[in-house]
Amino acid sequence: MAKKPSTPGLPSQRQLRAGEIIRHALADVIAREDLRDPELTGVLVTVGEVRCSPDLRRAKVYVTPLGDDSEEGRARLAGALNRAGAFLRGRLGREIDLKFTPELHFIADKSYDEATAIDKLLSDPRVRRDVEG
Repeated sequence: MAKKPSTPGLPSQRQLRAGEIIRHALADVIAREDLRDPELTGVLVTVGEVRCSPDLRRAKVYVTPLGDDSEEGRARLAGALNRAGAFLRGRLGREIDLKFTPELHFIADKSYDEATAIDKLLSDPRVRRDVEG
Protein backbone atom coordinates (compact mmCIF):
# COMPACT_ATOMS: atom_id res chain seq x y z
CA MET A 1 0.00 0.00 0.00
CA ALA A 2 1.39 3.38 -0.99
CA LYS A 3 1.95 5.98 1.70
CA LYS A 4 -0.25 9.05 1.43
CA PRO A 5 1.69 12.28 0.94
CA SER A 6 1.68 14.44 4.03
CA THR A 7 0.41 17.99 3.94
CA PRO A 8 3.26 20.37 4.77
CA GLY A 9 2.77 22.36 7.94
CA LEU A 10 -0.06 20.22 9.29
CA PRO A 11 0.42 17.56 11.97
CA SER A 12 0.02 13.93 10.99
CA GLN A 13 -2.73 11.71 12.37
CA ARG A 14 -0.08 10.03 14.54
CA GLN A 15 0.99 13.37 16.05
CA LEU A 16 -2.62 14.35 16.76
CA ARG A 17 -3.41 11.01 18.40
CA ALA A 18 -0.26 11.10 20.55
CA GLY A 19 -0.99 14.71 21.53
CA GLU A 20 -4.47 13.80 22.77
CA ILE A 21 -3.13 10.82 24.73
CA ILE A 22 -0.52 13.06 26.36
CA ARG A 23 -3.05 15.84 27.04
CA HIS A 24 -5.46 13.55 28.89
CA ALA A 25 -2.73 11.81 30.88
CA LEU A 26 -0.96 15.06 31.76
CA ALA A 27 -4.20 16.69 32.95
CA ASP A 28 -4.75 13.69 35.25
CA VAL A 29 -1.17 13.79 36.54
CA ILE A 30 -1.28 17.54 37.28
CA ALA A 31 -4.65 17.22 39.05
CA ARG A 32 -3.59 14.21 41.08
CA GLU A 33 -0.01 15.03 42.08
CA ASP A 34 0.95 17.31 44.94
CA LEU A 35 3.48 19.62 43.31
CA ARG A 36 5.86 21.37 45.71
CA ASP A 37 6.22 24.63 43.80
CA PRO A 38 4.35 27.37 45.72
CA GLU A 39 3.15 28.89 42.43
CA LEU A 40 1.35 25.62 41.65
CA THR A 41 -0.26 25.16 45.04
CA GLY A 42 -4.02 25.40 44.82
CA VAL A 43 -4.01 26.31 41.11
CA LEU A 44 -6.35 24.46 38.78
CA VAL A 45 -4.67 23.96 35.42
CA THR A 46 -6.39 23.64 32.05
CA VAL A 47 -4.36 21.76 29.45
CA GLY A 48 -5.77 23.14 26.21
CA GLU A 49 -3.64 21.45 23.58
CA VAL A 50 -0.52 19.35 23.12
CA ARG A 51 1.45 19.60 19.89
CA CYS A 52 4.00 16.87 19.29
CA SER A 53 7.05 17.00 17.07
CA PRO A 54 7.05 14.56 14.10
CA ASP A 55 9.32 12.13 15.98
CA LEU A 56 7.13 12.43 19.15
CA ARG A 57 10.16 13.22 21.33
CA ARG A 58 9.12 16.79 22.14
CA ALA A 59 5.73 18.18 23.04
CA LYS A 60 4.51 21.75 23.41
CA VAL A 61 1.86 21.85 26.11
CA TYR A 62 -0.48 24.86 26.09
CA VAL A 63 -1.75 25.59 29.61
CA THR A 64 -3.80 28.23 31.37
CA PRO A 65 -4.80 28.63 35.02
CA LEU A 66 -8.51 28.16 35.57
CA GLY A 67 -10.03 31.43 36.77
CA ASP A 68 -6.98 33.65 36.19
CA ASP A 69 -7.25 35.55 32.91
CA SER A 70 -4.16 37.71 33.40
CA GLU A 71 -1.14 37.40 31.13
CA GLU A 72 1.11 37.42 34.20
CA GLY A 73 -0.76 34.51 35.78
CA ARG A 74 -0.46 32.40 32.63
CA ALA A 75 3.26 33.19 32.33
CA ARG A 76 3.88 32.29 35.99
CA LEU A 77 2.01 29.01 35.56
CA ALA A 78 3.97 28.06 32.42
CA GLY A 79 7.25 28.89 34.17
CA ALA A 80 6.36 26.85 37.24
CA LEU A 81 5.31 23.86 35.13
CA ASN A 82 8.54 24.11 33.12
CA ARG A 83 10.48 23.95 36.40
CA ALA A 84 8.49 20.81 37.32
CA GLY A 85 8.84 19.43 33.77
CA ALA A 86 11.25 16.60 34.60
CA PHE A 87 9.04 15.39 37.46
CA LEU A 88 5.91 15.58 35.28
CA ARG A 89 7.68 13.76 32.46
CA GLY A 90 8.57 10.93 34.82
CA ARG A 91 4.98 10.62 36.04
CA LEU A 92 3.69 10.88 32.47
CA GLY A 93 5.97 8.00 31.41
CA ARG A 94 4.15 5.72 33.83
CA GLU A 95 0.74 6.75 32.48
CA ILE A 96 1.17 6.55 28.71
CA ASP A 97 2.14 3.68 26.44
CA LEU A 98 4.45 5.33 23.93
CA LYS A 99 7.93 4.25 22.89
CA PHE A 100 9.41 7.53 24.18
CA THR A 101 8.10 9.90 26.82
CA PRO A 102 8.33 13.31 25.19
CA GLU A 103 10.26 16.25 26.59
CA LEU A 104 7.62 18.72 27.79
CA HIS A 105 7.67 22.46 27.07
CA PHE A 106 4.85 24.39 28.73
CA ILE A 107 3.52 27.49 26.98
CA ALA A 108 0.91 30.00 28.20
CA ASP A 109 -2.28 29.44 26.17
CA LYS A 110 -3.70 32.59 24.63
CA SER A 111 -6.37 30.91 22.50
CA TYR A 112 -9.10 31.59 25.07
CA ASP A 113 -8.40 35.34 24.86
CA GLU A 114 -8.55 35.20 21.08
CA ALA A 115 -11.86 33.32 21.19
CA THR A 116 -13.30 35.88 23.61
CA ALA A 117 -12.21 38.74 21.34
CA ILE A 118 -13.84 37.09 18.31
CA ASP A 119 -17.03 36.44 20.28
CA LYS A 120 -17.08 40.08 21.36
CA LEU A 121 -16.70 41.22 17.75
CA LEU A 122 -19.48 38.92 16.56
CA SER A 123 -21.85 40.19 19.24
CA ASP A 124 -21.42 43.80 18.07
CA PRO A 125 -24.77 44.96 16.61
CA ARG A 126 -23.16 46.25 13.39
CA VAL A 127 -21.40 42.97 12.72
CA ARG A 128 -24.43 40.92 13.75
CA ARG A 129 -26.56 42.84 11.22
CA ASP A 130 -24.09 41.99 8.45
CA VAL A 131 -23.81 38.33 9.45
CA GLU A 132 -27.55 37.75 9.78
CA GLY A 133 -28.02 39.35 6.44
